[in-house]
Amino acid sequence: MSASLLLWAVLLHWASGGGLARGGRTWQHCTDLRPLDILSEVVPAGGLARGLRVFQVQGVRGLQLAAAWPRALGFPASRLFVHCDRFPEEFSIIVTLRVLDVPAKRNEYIFTLMAEESPSVLVGLRYAPSKLHFLFWSQERSSGWQTRVTFRNVSLADSRWHTLVLAVSGQSFSLTVDCSSPKDVVVETPFPASLSVKRARFYLGNRRRRKGLFTGLLRQLVLLPGADATPRICPAANFEAATLSIPAVLQDVPVKSASNEVLKYPYETDMKVTLGSRPPCTKQEKAQFWFNAPRRGLYLCDGSTWISMLEAKQRLDYVEEHQSLVTNSETMGIEVFTIPKVGLFAATANRYTPPGSAIYKWTDGKFVPYQNIPTYQAQSWKYFTIGKKIFLAVANFEQNDRGQEFSVIYKWSHRKEKFITHQRITTHSARDWEAFVIEGEAFLAVVNHREGNNHNIDSVIYRWNPRTGLFETNQTIPTSGAYDWEFFTIGPYSFLAVANTFNGTSTKIYSHIYIWLRGSFQLFQSILTFGAADWEVFHIGDRVFLAVANSHSYDSGMPVPSNFYAINSSIYELNVTAQMFVKFQDLLTYSALDWEFFSMGDDSFLVVANSFDGFTFSVNSIIYRWQGYEGFVAVHHLPTVGCRDWEAFNTTEGSYLIYSSAKEPLSKVLKLKTT
Repeated sequence: MSASLLLWAVLLHWASGGGLARGGRTWQHCTDLRPLDILSEVVPAGGLARGLRVFQVQGVRGLQLAAAWPRALGFPASRLFVHCDRFPEEFSIIVTLRVLDVPAKRNEYIFTLMAEESPSVLVGLRYAPSKLHFLFWSQERSSGWQTRVTFRNVSLADSRWHTLVLAVSGQSFSLTVDCSSPKDVVVETPFPASLSVKRARFYLGNRRRRKGLFTGLLRQLVLLPGADATPRICPAANFEAATLSIPAVLQDVPVKSASNEVLKYPYETDMKVTLGSRPPCTKQEKAQFWFNAPRRGLYLCDGSTWISMLEAKQRLDYVEEHQSLVTNSETMGIEVFTIPKVGLFAATANRYTPPGSAIYKWTDGKFVPYQNIPTYQAQSWKYFTIGKKIFLAVANFEQNDRGQEFSVIYKWSHRKEKFITHQRITTHSARDWEAFVIEGEAFLAVVNHREGNNHNIDSVIYRWNPRTGLFETNQTIPTSGAYDWEFFTIGPYSFLAVANTFNGTSTKIYSHIYIWLRGSFQLFQSILTFGAADWEVFHIGDRVFLAVANSHSYDSGMPVPSNFYAINSSIYELNVTAQMFVKFQDLLTYSALDWEFFSMGDDSFLVVANSFDGFTFSVNSIIYRWQGYEGFVAVHHLPTVGCRDWEAFNTTEGSYLIYSSAKEPLSKVLKLKTT
């Protein structure tokens, strides 16, 4: 073949779209690497297609699909691929959706690409309970069989909006949910380098039939050829609803018509009124209402704060004793919780073995005995749920009568309406449990205080195994006489702070904050503390604070101070620029063992458990009120005896505090009186 003929053949090959270069060079001919808005293709200009309805949920609009018209929600692939008939080799799929609870063994298709003459899916994305499947057809590499890439532990059915970015390149598939750490999967069969879309059609939320229809809401479905879209999505402040391209009907600003009509497109809202304590107010809750029954106030979320629509203004005036709760023995900790459709409860962690610890139920405005549970110098309780299962874990400090040392997880029996033993876990002078969920998986962390005289031992994080229904060891973290775990989240990041108390020679030691990265907790920041007994995280507006309760200052190698127990406890604030917590305020405390944050009206408060001033256990605990630039200022002094723990709770009758005494078998419920 002559050189001129060879050149002419090459030019014809490229003109017909035959180039196979990676990285998008070919796709400049096909789509100019622009975002391809699949969702907009099924929303005709000036109206809605048959089978579509617009809903506004949590201040965000999405499309709901009707099962009666699956084929109507489709369009030819040639609308997107106007210059060639091949699917890109490397690309991202961006989806913003709100998933309903999908029954077990059921799949729902978010979208499919199907050839006209074939029932097989060329490219598709479908959701199953806790799983996301990406499907593709590779004639060359998989002998004509469909390949399925599965991302596990993708839990989206929480009635919230989520944004997913699926990046595909060869054998590598990466899924990012709400800008969290990506889930990476590598498979044997790469995505095909030349997947023909000739005579193929996209179908929205189905695979050309009613079965498997997507039942949630879709806001965004975009194909981005030749690039990973994650950097374009994740800088957004509200990453759950971050948008690359959405139909005009879903824009935040309604499209105005030329007539006097208010809206060009009709849409519906799932307006609901939330009852109980103050819920979060973010863009997810925008346009939702909250009714505060004790305050007789109705509030509207504007996307960041609750705006009063109708309110009887309340301010904390004073605190009065409401109930003296006689306990089985001295109480080291209290856990207040609500079991849906059953009631409000308080579990007391009592010091002495017989008769053990007790659970009380709120009845006619008071806590009354409900159930006794054998414990061994119990230190604290932790209430948590996993799905519909309800648990209560106790931290036992001492061995049982047979010399065994373990803490116990109890499970609520709906039939007996009691807590029954579910799992025993070996612990070492356990002080505290913390329960939390990361990326759809449930965890339970125990604080081990000491083993014999050795305070420098490991505390343990357990992971829930849904197959066995038990917690299994997942990670150990070195701690020193630890007292408390505190779990919290900031944006997509999860943190776990430990309060280290004593290393065998000194209480002046570092407590640590850990961050969840790549499947485990890693050290994020160390803070010098003095016998730290508790961490309390709280938010005021957009600001994030972390308060430590310092119990005493002791160092065997240093001169004895005038008072071990009169010592500052500190409040730290997250500095986003520095990516660390920095000290915000010191408050003088007396062997502080606990902080509790609560709100009333527009005011925020912290109450500290002062337990001992060096001379007596009869020492005032103090309520501090947030005063902006001034920080927290003492407003109420509460007489307490050996105060160990504070809990705040609300009922239809009002707002309350309850504290436990480690020095007498009497806890007290205090009612917050308002003006």
